[in-house]
Amino acid sequence: MSLFLKTVPELSPNQLALPIVQDLLARSEQFQVEVHLIGGAKVIDCGIAVPGGWEAGLSFASICLGGLARVTMRWADFGGLRWPAVEVVTDHPILACLASQYAGWFIKKDKFSAMGSGPGRAVVQAEELFARLGYRDSSPVAIFCLESRQLPTEDVVKMIVEKCNREPSDIYILVAPTASSVGSLQIAARAVETGLHKLMELGYDLGNVESGWGICPIPPVAANDLSALGRTNDAVLYGASVQLQLSDDDETLTSLVGKIPSLASRDYGELFEKLFQRYGNFYDIDPLIFSPAEVWLNNRRSGRSFHAGSLRSDLLRTSFGLSSDNIVFP
Repeated sequence: MSLFLKTVPELSPNQLALPIVQDLLARSEQFQVEVHLIGGAKVIDCGIAVPGGWEAGLSFASICLGGLARVTMRWADFGGLRWPAVEVVTDHPILACLASQYAGWFIKKDKFSAMGSGPGRAVVQAEELFARLGYRDSSPVAIFCLESRQLPTEDVVKMIVEKCNREPSDIYILVAPTASSVGSLQIAARAVETGLHKLMELGYDLGNVESGWGICPIPPVAANDLSALGRTNDAVLYGASVQLQLSDDDETLTSLVGKIPSLASRDYGELFEKLFQRYGNFYDIDPLIFSPAEVWLNNRRSGRSFHAGSLRSDLLRTSFGLSSDNIVFP
């Protein structure tokens, strides 16, 4: 189903994210990031050769969302497990989460590969998704957030610059590995995005969705990127809660809500790292698993709310490496 987003210059995700990027550049020591000039573009290492940290992670997630969401951290309860969490609230859910945050551009050149997120995707238009959204950002600057263990080479940067049809000095690229503080936080900040993408895959009309609110536990940094891939996905699949405000008829939402959470998948209940090892690649894993654990749909038209899914603190404890000796019950 196609959705045509309005192109409003004041809501350009690249322009709104730019001040957050500039703040990172100006306070790189404080944020524990490192700035490089590669191929004329500014590349910000957020966790490869530097520590990064929670504050850098909040900025990374906010940039990834195109400056169109409020991103905060707090302690929360996940079915009896108290754990640090990231909360995302947006009144522009499609623009922030799908046109900007969604990791939809796989960047590969020579030996470099990375999942590409961020508002720059709306400039490049490399994905079929933008035809479905009917959206293009004409911003003179383009900002990308890459999940990778390597910084992009000059050839990779050149390819990105050419696809943007911009000057190298107008390109900003943030990079963080999965197994890093920034990586853990920015992936956990994708609860709303995951719910919206599931709705899109179910063929639902995203034009009905008015706002989104999500919370997800931030997984502890893993020893390696494969384990981190497992933990970050488990955090969303078994720990994320999402509320969407929308306007539709109650009958539609009644039949829809149970299809959204991760428990609708045949692979539900297994830790993601084990799933990945069993199937060998992402493409054989049931795509219905990529969903938040719990969903609330608040119908603005009728005032009723619809709920499905549940939090799995047992799986979170196992995934996060918490032994029973480490758990103190009140």
